[in-house]
Amino acid sequence: MDSSSSQNPTDKDTTAQLSKMLSIDDIYDFMNFIRHPDGTVTRKPRRHPLTSTAPDLSHPTPVLSKDVTINESNHTWARIFLPRHALDQSSSSNATLPLIVFYCDGGFVTSSADTSYCHDFCFNMSLQLSAVVVSLNYRLAPEHRLPAAYDDGVEVLNWVAKTNNEWLREHADLTKVFIMGSSAGGNIAYHVGLRVAAAGVDQFKPLKINGLILHYPYFGGAERCESELRLINSNLVSPWLSDPAWELSLPIGADRDHEYCNPMVGDGPKLLEKIKLLGWKVLLSTCDGDWAVDRQIQLANMMEEKGIRVERRIVIGDYHGDEATELPKQQKLIIALKDFIFSSIAQFPS
Repeated sequence: MDSSSSQNPTDKDTTAQLSKMLSIDDIYDFMNFIRHPDGTVTRKPRRHPLTSTAPDLSHPTPVLSKDVTINESNHTWARIFLPRHALDQSSSSNATLPLIVFYCDGGFVTSSADTSYCHDFCFNMSLQLSAVVVSLNYRLAPEHRLPAAYDDGVEVLNWVAKTNNEWLREHADLTKVFIMGSSAGGNIAYHVGLRVAAAGVDQFKPLKINGLILHYPYFGGAERCESELRLINSNLVSPWLSDPAWELSLPIGADRDHEYCNPMVGDGPKLLEKIKLLGWKVLLSTCDGDWAVDRQIQLANMMEEKGIRVERRIVIGDYHGDEATELPKQQKLIIALKDFIFSSIAQFPS
């Protein structure tokens, strides 16, 4: 586990609890790695099912999808989702659609844009929100530690701004853009937002970003917060899994108080002032069963102190990741997304 855990007496106790639950090799196996005695790891074949694309009207699907290369050297790509009605010649509306740039989950070490539950979630968002969704397949740790995923997250925005891809040029409204991510993807969305604000929006023209959507955003810290202690023995995603994932994804030698993990430190708090000046709204969507909920609320509080408009959606009785696979819960999330996106557009005219 993270060496920083020994600095806090309470952390010592909770880390000991973690070690009793599963061996470190069990945890790495859960993350689909083989751990070697020298500390290196080998990635095992993916266990989650994958879904292929449906790129043309000959396929009987209400949402079309196709994969595009973002950076050939880095092997990054994105999956674009487009509601069929946008290409249907019989459609009576030629209006362009809002654009969601989405980053998937996986603790920075697993998952991909073609993982079936990620594909299905983006499919459902595109269909029910009548939006174009660009889901990035970013580089994973430990082969590519942070900030590689942040670099990729910014690069896809530049790609969207400059591409001649027909689906985006003809059907996406680049003045109605939302940056969104789930879990580790929520962390990426947050850090990409900070980078965009720091660089200045002129560098991303013609994109006009309306807001950030942080869905179960994945944060941590060296000292356990109350929600981490409360959910320490959860059979679902909890610190027993997130600790080694942070070890694999943070820069070598960094602990969980690095700014990539802990949003309360580093340059992030100052950069939030620039997000406030841009007028972006933020949706925090989480639940009381997310081990990081206290950190997420702490970040929301800090954003509001900086003058950023934050909408909080905290579901009681759910757990981290429920909405990815449980359709009734996902449906309620999508309704909340619809309200947030269209209220943001109304308050942020082109």
